Amino acid sequence: MQTDAAALAPKARPFYKNLTFQVLVAIVIGVLLGMYDPELAKQLQPLGTIFIKLIKLVIAPVIFLTVVTGISHMGDMSKVGRVGGKALLYFEIVSTVALAFGMIIVNLIAPGHGVSTANAKIDAVKSFADQGKSFDLTPFLMSLVPENFIGAFAKGDLIPILIIAILFGAALTRLGEHGKVIEDLLEKVSHIFFGIIGIVMYVAPLGALGAMAYTIGVGGVGVLVNLAELMTCVYLTMAAFVVICLGIIAKISGFSIFKFVRFITEELLIVLGTSSSETALPRLINKMERFGVARPVVGLVVPTGYSFNLDGTSIYMSMATLFIAQAYNVDLSLSQQIGILAVLMVTSKGAAGVTGSGFITLAATLEATKIVPIEGLALLLGVDRFMSEARAITNIIGNAVAAVVIGKSEKAFDEAQALAVYREFFNDPTMTRI
Repeated sequence: MQTDAAALAPKARPFYKNLTFQVLVAIVIGVLLGMYDPELAKQLQPLGTIFIKLIKLVIAPVIFLTVVTGISHMGDMSKVGRVGGKALLYFEIVSTVALAFGMIIVNLIAPGHGVSTANAKIDAVKSFADQGKSFDLTPFLMSLVPENFIGAFAKGDLIPILIIAILFGAALTRLGEHGKVIEDLLEKVSHIFFGIIGIVMYVAPLGALGAMAYTIGVGGVGVLVNLAELMTCVYLTMAAFVVICLGIIAKISGFSIFKFVRFITEELLIVLGTSSSETALPRLINKMERFGVARPVVGLVVPTGYSFNLDGTSIYMSMATLFIAQAYNVDLSLSQQIGILAVLMVTSKGAAGVTGSGFITLAATLEATKIVPIEGLALLLGVDRFMSEARAITNIIGNAVAAVVIGKSEKAFDEAQALAVYREFFNDPTMTRI
């Protein structure tokens, strides 16, 4: 006779039907193709590009619908303002900690010492340097407010869409019962877009295969060997940040970072395969809501975090800056490093608002400080694409943690629902803690 626990346990799906397994296999195949048949690997780029485009197709409407219906459900704009204020304060504190964390590690390990700068020419990074010189915080802040309703959706910029959604949700809330019909309609439409995401996910393994094969086919493994110490340093630092810093935050908030990271493994593998955290944004919004975080909190925290809570990008920028300084034997004093940290606190906030953001904002930082040679960016060109996966994965973990933390602080988190989801996900009906 079956025990109660065995009876309650959900039936396990065949491992080959699991999206995590499929994406992981696709990534391995992509790496092997890139190593042993680079020409064929380069021709597979359209697979990754098409998948990313399919995901970006639904990002704007998903954010808009999630935020509008969430605010309408909440019905109190003072709560919306409180959630937004908490989120921005949290983002500023944690991203500053990430910047400092990266600086401390790169000072201890010093991966830039002994690296040859003979081939680092300004011509190789001229376009990034020019855009970095022209980067200004004021135009960036101005660009956050859309010029018109349709234009924001056409460009696909997250913050302008978020602003429109907040205004729309606030206006809908003021209609009271008269707005109920519109709210119900938008709720039904949101289900359609999440259904589209479910369909698109069937081709996620192909997208990961194409993107990874192209990356390895173009960059090759030789460039990885040359800067292996820096890459290892960056990856280990970001892993340590997730385990230590985000782990402490999660512990204080009453959940385990290790279980949580396992829970969002599928999203992380999609990010790993495509080198873009945006590809997992719609799924992350849906998963956090299913996990028990209230829709208004998810809708405000996650999209905003994609522009202002870039923990992985912050770590990379501080490490890259000091790596270049070490390679050029520029001995930075403590006050100079603090000054660079202050500049990075500003420039890193623009990282998601510019195409080629990592290099452009890093160039803007070097240009602003005028201490570290900007041509040193050429040292990173070969491996930047490979390190972008680490940045994107750390960013998405940071934003997922932020959603739960803000949700708990607002008493907008259903722990019983989260535990039920965990029990099903881990196939353990006896689990008692998240």
